[in-house]
Amino acid sequence: MEQLTIIKVGGKIVEDAQSLEKLLSDFANIPGHKLLVHGGGRSATKVASDLGIETRMVGGRRVTDTKMLNVVTMVYGGLINKRIVAQLQARDINALGLTGADMNVIHSVRRKPVLVKAEVSGLDIDHMVDYGYVGDVDSCDGEMLSILIKKGIVPVMAPLTHDGQGHLLNTNADTIAGETAKALANYFDVTLVYCFEKKGVLMNEDDDESVIPQITSSDFGQLVTDGVISGGMIPKIDNALSACKAGVKQVIITQMTDLAGKEGTVIKM
Repeated sequence: MEQLTIIKVGGKIVEDAQSLEKLLSDFANIPGHKLLVHGGGRSATKVASDLGIETRMVGGRRVTDTKMLNVVTMVYGGLINKRIVAQLQARDINALGLTGADMNVIHSVRRKPVLVKAEVSGLDIDHMVDYGYVGDVDSCDGEMLSILIKKGIVPVMAPLTHDGQGHLLNTNADTIAGETAKALANYFDVTLVYCFEKKGVLMNEDDDESVIPQITSSDFGQLVTDGVISGGMIPKIDNALSACKAGVKQVIITQMTDLAGKEGTVIKM
């Protein structure tokens, strides 16, 4: 099968003009078929603040009421996505910005309220959290995306999906990258690269050189138990392992200066 490289980049990279320019130049030079998934949470938070809209995070996830949904739609699907598309066009990359609603490529279900713990006056109190218009992916149309890609189009995916009932849903960008990779594994040999600020998953968060070269499904649980892997890295590796299990050829977590994935942490089953 033909090769496809999927690059996922976080908001810290795409929201800085200098790092974005470097990223897109490197991305344009990746040989063969490619696809880009981007975040943009910090920009959404800033725009919301400018509009007097409070940002509420629970467990690292953004609570998305109607006002916040308007903000993330403007920022993710508009400002950031179209800026990336325009800059890729300037590099002779025929990019197409997409949300999950476009061509029905990613359908989600609205997340149900969940029970979480919160500390109140020194006590752990259980309470229900309604995340609002947040989506959990239930299908991705790999066939439709593959048709675009084989026509020479480079999809640029924003972290927004839809529920099929007229509602856009704020959806984790790591999840979109993983689900897109799984859906396209039926049509390409897929390499999924998660790019962030560090060289890979670190054994010691204070030592940038302590990159763990490989993490398997059996390693993962122990690393979480030991506190080596925590916070937002947990769902990232969960998505990576799920992608491997579904047939994605290779998943790498590395820094934005290594889009070829020659270094970093390789995730394997």
